[in-house]
Amino acid sequence: MNFLQPTLKNENVILQPLKESDFERLYEVASDPKVWEQHPNKNRYEREVFQNFFEGAMISEGAFIIIDKESGEVAGSTRFYSHDEDENSIFIGYTFYGTKFWGSKLNPQVKKLMLDYIFQYVDLVKFHVGAENWRSRKAMERLGAENRGEISVAYHGEPNRENVEYWIKKEDWVFKQKLH
Repeated sequence: MNFLQPTLKNENVILQPLKESDFERLYEVASDPKVWEQHPNKNRYEREVFQNFFEGAMISEGAFIIIDKESGEVAGSTRFYSHDEDENSIFIGYTFYGTKFWGSKLNPQVKKLMLDYIFQYVDLVKFHVGAENWRSRKAMERLGAENRGEISVAYHGEPNRENVEYWIKKEDWVFKQKLH
């Protein structure tokens, strides 16, 4: 089993390893232009652009399809990527949700599942968030992530985009969880 793609779940959401056969179900969610308005690549709703995104997800071997347990619907996708053994770090990102799930509290639950799981293996989790993606930047701050400044990021098969890098250290996450 690939440690970057377990099945993770709680009472509201299931993260299942992304499979090639998930393309159509996921594209149905991703084909809404509103989903990508604040993302660095605003035309990811176009089928061929999303196909490239999906390819990158499959190559990462750390991607998930997010399922809303109550409705059984595909809510979106997220992934682990760029595991750095020397630094003992990994990235979480490429996350998107269908507009129906915006404000539903699924995202904090998904991030908690992922962080609780991955901190068994790494000491640092990083996130790249589009510099103008204010919704996601706010979510990072609510999660307790530290803004480490702007950085230019090369996406799979796409030009570089301006992002903000956030970090959460294992010891900070564990301490925060003990408080709650």
